[in-house]
Amino acid sequence: MLYDLARPLLFALDAETAHDLALAGLRAARALRLPVACPPGAAPPVRAMGLEFPNRIGLAAGLDKNGECIDGLAALGFGHIEVGTVTPRPQPGNPRPRLFRLPEGRALINRMGFNNGGVDALVANVRRASWRGVLGINIGKNFDTPIERAADDYLACLRKVYPHASYVTVNVSSPNTQGLRQLQAGAELDGLLAALKREQSALAQRHGRHVPLALKVAPDLDEAQLSALADAVRRHRVEAVIATNTTVSREGVEHLPHAGEAGGLSGAPVFARATGVLGALARRLGGEVTLIGVGGVLRGAEARAKLEAGASLVQLYTGLIYRGPALVGEAIAATREFAE
Repeated sequence: MLYDLARPLLFALDAETAHDLALAGLRAARALRLPVACPPGAAPPVRAMGLEFPNRIGLAAGLDKNGECIDGLAALGFGHIEVGTVTPRPQPGNPRPRLFRLPEGRALINRMGFNNGGVDALVANVRRASWRGVLGINIGKNFDTPIERAADDYLACLRKVYPHASYVTVNVSSPNTQGLRQLQAGAELDGLLAALKREQSALAQRHGRHVPLALKVAPDLDEAQLSALADAVRRHRVEAVIATNTTVSREGVEHLPHAGEAGGLSGAPVFARATGVLGALARRLGGEVTLIGVGGVLRGAEARAKLEAGASLVQLYTGLIYRGPALVGEAIAATREFAE
């Protein structure tokens, strides 16, 4: 496959440079109407969050932060695409280098820091895209917005993206924005979810359609934190939980080059931890809330394991870096016949 030939060249480059080059290649291929992957086989549609998905496999947020490559990514066969994280104002993110490969561990460490062009730029890119599939837009806060004012940023983003999103993800779990993970618990979480649900109701009336909200959580929560979070999700009637974001743990990769870099770890080492959180939420929520499994999926069997742990949908990101577009079709095939 073409990616097998391109991967050594991409891995010879700085990780962020290779990321940007790969997205540019997808955009160019789409503009020239070149095939970018073998189309995956058909799969039965799946209904979740009140939406119909053509298959269970989606793209996780973080790969296309500004929604610049939606059409190219759609050509890979995803059943849904999530773009972002986007913030109200543009911000450069953390200083480079800020993205590191751990090839022996089939993992990445990133401390990107919500680098993006701002919500207005993302919305303009979404409007230019021709693809009309299930699109998630992942929203966050600017790095210099105090935690006590965080809801203002999420609400500003929600208002801007609501007309253009199939669902909106509330990212309170990135480890790369100082203090952000405080929003996963207690009064901060209750206040944020209450404000977002009130605004969702007002926007639904204004636009004549209901856009579900998903909450993206960390894999580093303990049992008590997960119980409290599940209670808040149920209490505020949040439509979905995405489990999980990256981890601050370095378990299993401590000996590898770059393991000491600050940031969130993704890829194979996070699979067990993320899937454990997913299963714990499934037990606590009892099918009342859609669960989306993400973290460490590098094979079709791991995508299916997310469904077996309680997810209805699965998202990929780091696995694409190591496996390329073939992973999408493999994951769709492995989950095609799954019956909940």
